[in-house]
Amino acid sequence: MRIRNVAVFSATVLAAALCGSIIGPRPAEAVAREILDIQRDITTLLQGQKDLSTQMIEDHTAIKTVVGGFNDNINKLNVTMASLQKSVQDVQANSGARLDTMSTQVQGLSDNLEEIKSRLGKLNQQLVDLQSAVQSLDAKVSGASPASAAGSATPTAGAVAPANSSAPPPAGAPSADVLYQNGLRDIQGGKYDLARSEFQDYLKYYGNTDLASNAQFYIGEMAYKEKKYDEAVAEYDKVLNNYPKSFKLAPYHLHRGMALIELGQKSAGIRELREVIHLFPGSEEDRYARARLKELGASVSATR
Repeated sequence: MRIRNVAVFSATVLAAALCGSIIGPRPAEAVAREILDIQRDITTLLQGQKDLSTQMIEDHTAIKTVVGGFNDNINKLNVTMASLQKSVQDVQANSGARLDTMSTQVQGLSDNLEEIKSRLGKLNQQLVDLQSAVQSLDAKVSGASPASAAGSATPTAGAVAPANSSAPPPAGAPSADVLYQNGLRDIQGGKYDLARSEFQDYLKYYGNTDLASNAQFYIGEMAYKEKKYDEAVAEYDKVLNNYPKSFKLAPYHLHRGMALIELGQKSAGIRELREVIHLFPGSEEDRYARARLKELGASVSATR
């Protein structure tokens, strides 16, 4: 029995040895294969990581290029906008200057028209005087009383009453028309110092003419455009004080009111604007005064 057990054990050991010799190497091969698979997977992962890194670098480069293009476009747009803004400012400045020049030119034409009307009135007066003289002569010839004929002469309506005495112009001095037109031209050209001197000479030598009040008004206008509002108000006041029947009374009140507002005297300025509306209804100055009062939030008429 013992021998039999030993034989069985030996057989078992031999079988186990044989199985070990047959089965043993297989786990090693499997491990080696698994290691190879793992190495292959690691290599694949490394390659994938490399590819991903390369792709990210390429994408970053592309994005950087796109962003750079955007920045260039933004810079170009900023330059364009700055240029456009400057162009708009230039247009606005030129438009303002042109409107100012046109306003002065229109005012000059208006002055010329008023001068023509005044001269026509004077011619009409001279004609009446001539007729009166002829009638007086006829009366003397016929023995009639000249007093009744002389009484038919009537003064010309609308003539500006001269308020200043004028010194005689020196020899070689420009005529009244030349001096006045030179002043208007120099205002339009922005040569205020020269225009002021010309209008002052006009007032000095031709202060009793119909356009003397206009010359005085333009001296105030130049002070206003130079933002010398105190001086402008003083010059405007000379228009009313020296020439109470001036053609410039409507713009006198309007511009004097605007100068007072610029000086911070809002209440006094508003009173002047309301005076324009009261005295010159339907005029261009009336429309401007109404618009200015609206901007100031003031009523057209004073509240009672």
